[in-house]
Amino acid sequence: MGVIYRIDQLRNEVKWGLYRTLIPAQIFSRFKIDPVSFKTFNEQQAIKFYCPPGESAVLIDIKCNPQDKDPLYSIQLSDSADPIRLDWDFIILSDPNSERFAVDVDEKGRDTMFGSASRNIPEEIRAMQASLAPGQVRSGLRLLREVVECLKRFALMVGIKTITLEALYYHNAIAYEQFGFSYFEGYRRMKRIDDLFKPDGALYEKLDGSSPFRKRDFYDSVVGRSWAIHDGILNEVDDETIDPPWHSPQMYIMVEKPTAMVTFENWKW
Repeated sequence: MGVIYRIDQLRNEVKWGLYRTLIPAQIFSRFKIDPVSFKTFNEQQAIKFYCPPGESAVLIDIKCNPQDKDPLYSIQLSDSADPIRLDWDFIILSDPNSERFAVDVDEKGRDTMFGSASRNIPEEIRAMQASLAPGQVRSGLRLLREVVECLKRFALMVGIKTITLEALYYHNAIAYEQFGFSYFEGYRRMKRIDDLFKPDGALYEKLDGSSPFRKRDFYDSVVGRSWAIHDGILNEVDDETIDPPWHSPQMYIMVEKPTAMVTFENWKW
């Protein structure tokens, strides 16, 4: 029986108090949310916890206005088969006051499924020009490090030793490396991608300006590489280690002894 399952059986005020520790303190202060009532100054219910009894997952959604299309913060954790491991299913950190880019739907309004089903190229170009990474609909809150620290504190509190995740995009994997995450799967592939993006490498040569997402100066940029990979550049290289198309790496962090496995040195974001 997993720890999330056990917490989900508790009274709301108890489990909400425990799960509140997964929210960075800066979110309460920045968006003027009361950490006890979870309401904004104008009495809007900003924070919602989805953790009914019988479930083995918790989802936290934060919106200052119920009419907002996107949460400013959303996180989901779930139990794994290993009782001392938690699965970090996803995270959203989104500035509600920033411009929105409709990269999540194509030009016919269909869900792009993170670009795997279809793409909205005009919106992706606009997002890229605004310095966003693939998959981002708004600018972020720059609180990912704080989120990781919240997760580690929560894990220590409830006896969890390891947190695992799937890095959906290339830039996600590089970011998690900086916070002490290692690879269950994908390390060799990520190292090989780094090698091939270096000058004279096969991926470097594909940064030929043939699309807006393949500029030459993307070779040493985390977000630039991520846009090129999102654009399918891996599919044009015959390399057994890469094994295209893009595969989301499986990563983990040892809560008490984080040990990063770095695949991209001296990068710029």
